[in-house]
Amino acid sequence: MTDRSDDALVAYFSMEIGLDPNMPTYAGGLGVLAGDTIRSAADLEIPMVAVTLLHRRGYFYQRLDEQGWQHEEPVAWPITDFCKPIPQRVTVDIESRTVHVAAWQFRVRGESGHEVPVYLLDTDLPENQPWDRTLTDQLYGGDEYYRLCQEVVLGIGGYRLLRELGYNHVRRFHMNEGHAALLVLALLEEKLASRSYEQGVPADLIDAVREQCVFTTHTPVPAGHDQFAPDLAHRVLGDRRCSWLKDCGHDQSLNLTQLALRGSRFVNGVAMKHGEVSQSLFPGYPIHSITNGVHAVTWAAPAFHALYDRYLPDWRRDQLSLRYAISIPSDAIWNAHQEAKRMIVEQVNRDTNAGFDRDVLTLGFARRAATYKRGALIFHDIERLAKIAEQQGPLQIVFGGKAHPRDQEGKHLIHRIHEFREALRGRIRIAYLPNYDMTLAKLLCAGVDVWLNTPLPPMEASGTSGMKAAVNGVPSLSVLDGWWIEGHVEDVTGWSIGDRVDTCTEPSGGRDVCHAAALYDKLEQKVMPCFYKDRERFIHIMRQAIALNGGFFNTQRMMAQYLHNAYRLVGEAIRRG
Repeated sequence: MTDRSDDALVAYFSMEIGLDPNMPTYAGGLGVLAGDTIRSAADLEIPMVAVTLLHRRGYFYQRLDEQGWQHEEPVAWPITDFCKPIPQRVTVDIESRTVHVAAWQFRVRGESGHEVPVYLLDTDLPENQPWDRTLTDQLYGGDEYYRLCQEVVLGIGGYRLLRELGYNHVRRFHMNEGHAALLVLALLEEKLASRSYEQGVPADLIDAVREQCVFTTHTPVPAGHDQFAPDLAHRVLGDRRCSWLKDCGHDQSLNLTQLALRGSRFVNGVAMKHGEVSQSLFPGYPIHSITNGVHAVTWAAPAFHALYDRYLPDWRRDQLSLRYAISIPSDAIWNAHQEAKRMIVEQVNRDTNAGFDRDVLTLGFARRAATYKRGALIFHDIERLAKIAEQQGPLQIVFGGKAHPRDQEGKHLIHRIHEFREALRGRIRIAYLPNYDMTLAKLLCAGVDVWLNTPLPPMEASGTSGMKAAVNGVPSLSVLDGWWIEGHVEDVTGWSIGDRVDTCTEPSGGRDVCHAAALYDKLEQKVMPCFYKDRERFIHIMRQAIALNGGFFNTQRMMAQYLHNAYRLVGEAIRRG
């Protein structure tokens, strides 16, 4: 091996990682955040190694019919164009049978040339049974049995592969969401193998495992916390491992979030508010906060690359230097934005024939199509919305986002947005771009004029799309939840929808009424007048979005916090030799 495996002090485990726009190894924000994390680790020369699954068939390719109904197709991608196979193999036991696990390597190269190796686990091997060969095919596919088997491959198989590769001096194992929590059992198993015990797992061994692990929880939504019935856990893991689970505090069902909490020395949410919400969900554990960020170099549009290279020459190496954008001339920022806007307008018109105009205020909304994200909130009163556009100036809105294949409500949400598009035809231009991915996200976040976000509080753990927009000078118009509570300064970095303290007194469902009214008020009284009648002030808000939000909400800052607070590796020689 060319890797200096003895140098790796952090091992990062994630079910999905957005490594390359053309590799469908991610579904959405969790995977994209994981990719940005690794890119910044490479920039900062952090001695890290990462583990994920290969996902031969990806998440899915989204096609939308004329009525806006989503249809899913598997994704075919040329693995050998991106990854190279490695000779090392390991096995895992699933339901008392042996499953062989191979891996492919992808290398993430940082600005200084430092590389972080990523290993993508693969069970499509001739020595495996036909069904086992599909285990690493589809991200978030199949039933609970399929999911738990995948998580055995990730947590236990991934750990065994690192040992096989010679990663013997890892100080911290970072579990990015609970999918990787069976890593705790793998660590425990190794420690038990070196000691004899009669009954139960000694507390000191559990403490030793805890000292090695860090856990980041990403969502307060129940569906984001994998749980499995006791009979399924026993069937897949076996009685011996399930007895260890009992020693780790599991009496009934297998809850991977609880396992990760019990097995970690440091636990964090992904925004200050999310840390508070997580603490209320899991009161028995101290939960910290490290607010997410984005990898600015990845998400800045080409025009903003050129702008920053000219005015902020150190920004690629030091993304915190975006704070000096406060000195960039207005016309330079506006010209860069106009180029980014030209690209998304051309994409929209090419894909949807929506007739978008570069001179029209353009709102962008692109998220996973989940009901709590309330993608259709802006259409709560379409007559008022149309009247605002008639009186204040023309308006166009571009949407994107996939619904999980089993989320019928999410699919219906996409269909409803298409119905609103037809209802508003001739008054407001609306487009829904299919197959939202990293490539499209980069165009959208950079090219719209204002980024719209309308989650139902407190369901937004963090949200990173608005951070990507800020890197490109696009201010947010957002409900105060997730990261926006920290990034919002009214009329400075953007605008809020509603207040931080929920004062809505409407009856059931009233927060939709209140937030829609607040959204219309801000569009009518602040956003549209600023865009159409006070362009210099609008550009000033763009500039401050870059300086205050782009300069802080990036993964270089985030990784520095992980180093100091979670990994506790600062002060050590984290680069040997």
